[in-house]
Amino acid sequence: MRKFIDIGANLTDLMYSGVYNGSSKHVPDLGQVLKRSWDAGLEKIIITGGNLDESRKALKIAESDERLFTTVGVHPTRCSEFEADPQNYLAQMKHTMENGARKVVAIGECGLDYDRLQFCPKEVQKMYFEMQLNLTKSSNLPLFLHCRNAAQDLAEILGKYPNLRGVVHSFDGTLDEARRFIDMNFLIGLNGCSLKTKENLETVSALPSDKILIETDCPWCEIRPTHAGYSFISKENLITNSVKKEKWRTDCMVKSRNEPCNIRQVLDVIAVVKNENPDTLSKLIYENTLKLFFPDANNTSL
Repeated sequence: MRKFIDIGANLTDLMYSGVYNGSSKHVPDLGQVLKRSWDAGLEKIIITGGNLDESRKALKIAESDERLFTTVGVHPTRCSEFEADPQNYLAQMKHTMENGARKVVAIGECGLDYDRLQFCPKEVQKMYFEMQLNLTKSSNLPLFLHCRNAAQDLAEILGKYPNLRGVVHSFDGTLDEARRFIDMNFLIGLNGCSLKTKENLETVSALPSDKILIETDCPWCEIRPTHAGYSFISKENLITNSVKKEKWRTDCMVKSRNEPCNIRQVLDVIAVVKNENPDTLSKLIYENTLKLFFPDANNTSL
């Protein structure tokens, strides 16, 4: 059976508590979501921290299962949270990282997002992204990076700091942008948002396989029927047991809510567009992930 590590799962999202747009539709079902994940071949899942509070919640979830891990960081659209007391906020982040040292495997989700400046201005994003980079000095953790329409500025800021490593997750940029990040010692994280268009698929086809990781970014970034990559999902990995949230059942997925088990679809698409054997590609991506986030893992188990 293929083994997977989902490097980006937003398991603190209220959808997994049955709450959608502030309205409760069903009972919390993270347990069922995780069971489907383990049954699908997930060996590990890294929960994404999007701000201080979310990072703490993610750490608490990670501590409930030996296969769960987390990041600690502040998403660019939420960097305004630093402004009241930047040094105290950063100190609390550092404390959370140290408190959960066994479970925290990356700093992030941090970076730049120029598509949603209505949530946080560019200069504020850049200032507090750089502040978070200072956490790498004491932790030696890799970065879990967010980049939307901001590759030039992101690369310039990263270039100021020597010996950084990590992944640009949910990548949807150009091949030239990907190559620039790869040259800077970063890997490229791919999910459904990376496989939407014909241009996306052309970029993915040209990426070196030893430089990619896979993720779901659930509950977001599902591969939809309107996406260019959808036709490459294998028949066995198409979703056939989903229901509307109002008709929730323990044995079914919720329609339009992504889950870690769908990481199999991401592999399907990448393998087809790169014309590679999915078993071989799956093993290589798994090894790529261990090297970045779990360097002390016993690689003989591969």
